[in-house]
Amino acid sequence: MRIALAQVNLHVGNFPHNRQVILEAIDRAGSTGADLVVFPELSVCGYPSRDLLFSDAYIAACLETTTQIAKHCKGIAAIVGGPWPNKEGGGKKLYNAAFLLYDGKIQHVFRKGLLPTYDVFDEYRYFESADAFRTVTYQGLRLAVTVCEDIWNPRKSGMYAIDPPALLSREKPDLMINISASPFAWDHLPGRLEILSENARLHQLPLFACNLVGGQTDLLFDGVSAVFDPQGNLMDTLAAFKEDLRVYDLDALDQIPAKPLPHKPEKEKKWQLIWDALDMGLRDYFRKTGTRKAILGLSGGIDSAVTLVIAVNALGPENVWAVLLPGPHSTQHSIDDAVALAENLGVRHDLISINDTVSALENSLEPYFSGTDSGIAEENLQARARSIILMGLSNKFGHMLLNTSNKSEAAVGYSTLYGDMSGGLSVLGDVYKTDVYGLAALINKEKEIIPSNSINKPPSAELKPDQKDTDSLPPYDVLDGILYRLLEENKDADAIVGDGYDADLVKTIIRLLSQSEYKRYQTPPILRVSPKCLGVGRQMPLEGDYRSIIHVRGK
Repeated sequence: MRIALAQVNLHVGNFPHNRQVILEAIDRAGSTGADLVVFPELSVCGYPSRDLLFSDAYIAACLETTTQIAKHCKGIAAIVGGPWPNKEGGGKKLYNAAFLLYDGKIQHVFRKGLLPTYDVFDEYRYFESADAFRTVTYQGLRLAVTVCEDIWNPRKSGMYAIDPPALLSREKPDLMINISASPFAWDHLPGRLEILSENARLHQLPLFACNLVGGQTDLLFDGVSAVFDPQGNLMDTLAAFKEDLRVYDLDALDQIPAKPLPHKPEKEKKWQLIWDALDMGLRDYFRKTGTRKAILGLSGGIDSAVTLVIAVNALGPENVWAVLLPGPHSTQHSIDDAVALAENLGVRHDLISINDTVSALENSLEPYFSGTDSGIAEENLQARARSIILMGLSNKFGHMLLNTSNKSEAAVGYSTLYGDMSGGLSVLGDVYKTDVYGLAALINKEKEIIPSNSINKPPSAELKPDQKDTDSLPPYDVLDGILYRLLEENKDADAIVGDGYDADLVKTIIRLLSQSEYKRYQTPPILRVSPKCLGVGRQMPLEGDYRSIIHVRGK
């Protein structure tokens, strides 16, 4: 049997587009002599469809599209993913399913059994769990078909009561197929491939796994579909962050040189992965929302510089507008750095001073602010003045405003609601400040694109004279070390202090993290590149009492 993996980029709810993409892939695979083409999870409707799955009309469109694809499957079979009605009564109305299509019909439905409800997943909101698993014979071979999470039970011991691959193995299948929509995080791939390898090795079966690729708002999918032999050796992977289609002869897998399983990426590889993910995510977000033009505020600092380079790379310089918005405390070297970067990239750039806007706001508030010390409120007026101007230009000319804040700032509230937190999409909101520097180094690897001064100067919001980020925050390498342990590793204060961090500083960072939660409820969508994004996948109460977390023994 010749099996094709069709790693495709789909669009939620765009049934004509998804159908066309799938049919073209079937035709391409068929032209190479493939017998079976495998597509990602929920490929008919796109992933995640979220509450569209509650719509009867949406489900009807899914089923009609699946039927249309099935009619195209003559002389070749396809496995596609989509919702399937629960006709047995009781439980949720739908199953998350894989369909085997051939001879013009839906020949078999494989229902997903393990429904993730952690991190970014909420599948039990929509789907019922399968209670039975069966193999099916096609062209004389018995297929064990699983859907994404169904293969994850070996690693997550005790998380689920059943193990679908183990149940399917009782029927002596000849190969296992997994269709998935496994989201990207910079450290996720080694674990995902190890799980696939473990299943192939455990059940002594060749395993073909097809993963989704593309950006879907905040969730990014890296593809990297994979093939394993019965010993769990990695035989091949498809492209990362790109559509790909490859055909494999099942009887000739042993003729492919095995590849080593990847390890957790080192820094430069990590930055390249983050760059590739953000580039794909930004490009797809604009394409799938029908937006063509972007605008952003360019300050001369590293965050807006890196955001601008990513936007230009993804959208083209002709579609990006950089606006310099100097204020009362902006330095000339920041303005010069911003201009130099815009000229290096060939983008339109305009300078609009916010001084008159800030003065007008201060004059309006003077009767109420009189007799008080200047402080955060006055600083925030500058950030909000910039937002008013950027959003005015955005509304007038139809450009989407890109948010340039990083994860470190967002975590501790070092940002202004309705100011620098404004935007239609947050590009760096899941990238720690230390990794922003890494992206800048990657950008400048061949030649200087971002002016060195933007990278080397002490970070500053420039909202008061001689201001530096370290006036309010610890150095970013220290801050990010604490935040990583809090967010990605879910460590408590005692464990972080045990890692060598100052107890009082840890308490302060946890306090800042918790008291800034309300701000993060009002941020734009964040492109997710880490194991724990401050947007999707992290649900914290706004009024929760965090004192028990802040406690450090002996303090």
